[in-house]
Amino acid sequence: MSVKTEIKDQVAKVTLSRPEIHNAFNAEMVSELTNIFQEFSKDKKLRIVILSAEGKSFCAGGDLNWMKSTLKFSYEENISDAKQLAIMFKAIYECPVPVIGRIQGTAIGGGVGLVSVCDMACALESAKFALSEVRIGLLPAVISPFVLRKIIPGEARRYFLTSERFDANEARRIGLISEVTKTIEEMDLKIQGWIDSILSGGPEAIKICKKMTDEISFMELDKALEITSKQIAERRVSQEGQEGMLAFLEKRNPKW
Repeated sequence: MSVKTEIKDQVAKVTLSRPEIHNAFNAEMVSELTNIFQEFSKDKKLRIVILSAEGKSFCAGGDLNWMKSTLKFSYEENISDAKQLAIMFKAIYECPVPVIGRIQGTAIGGGVGLVSVCDMACALESAKFALSEVRIGLLPAVISPFVLRKIIPGEARRYFLTSERFDANEARRIGLISEVTKTIEEMDLKIQGWIDSILSGGPEAIKICKKMTDEISFMELDKALEITSKQIAERRVSQEGQEGMLAFLEKRNPKW
């Protein structure tokens, strides 16, 4: 298995486990990650997913042997291969519960794509990032819809075109990373703080809020206002919303 999973106290930890090749993608890893996150979407008890990696690197992009095999692919075979990768990124991006990235070492190409489909991510200060596809005559094509939803578009264009490596502080400046820490211990404390904050929120509200944020970001204003007016009305009359408001007014913890 190239991916390990563990679920404890409603929190799943997904760990890329090919450290000897910097957790680079191959068809097996793509399939495993797709299946894992598609199953997560069916788990009604799950609250949070942590996406992490073993070894010195987070993810170095495509496995060289996998990339070599595509040299012999036909156009149609390449489309099929790319669609499988797209399905994987989409499954992570559309995971109903928050996905937190725990980033150490390098994230290159598709590794940046993995960071971009996390709802929030914390990286070590020593981490390095690059969108290096054009250096080998390719494009950051499949990951670009997700990267452009995360990174400031003008900065994404720069790094798409130059293939420059950038550090964790720059990744934070352009929107790829939420927080930067000096040590693993500090990173785990930051992530635990996020976990505690998320678990304090209403489980249904968290899922709806995640979906709403994605949907209305690119929506015409009047339509967005109509939809969100209905959403808040639905939450106010829902069992969870009623309990949350009563708990707040009664100065107690809500029962979830």
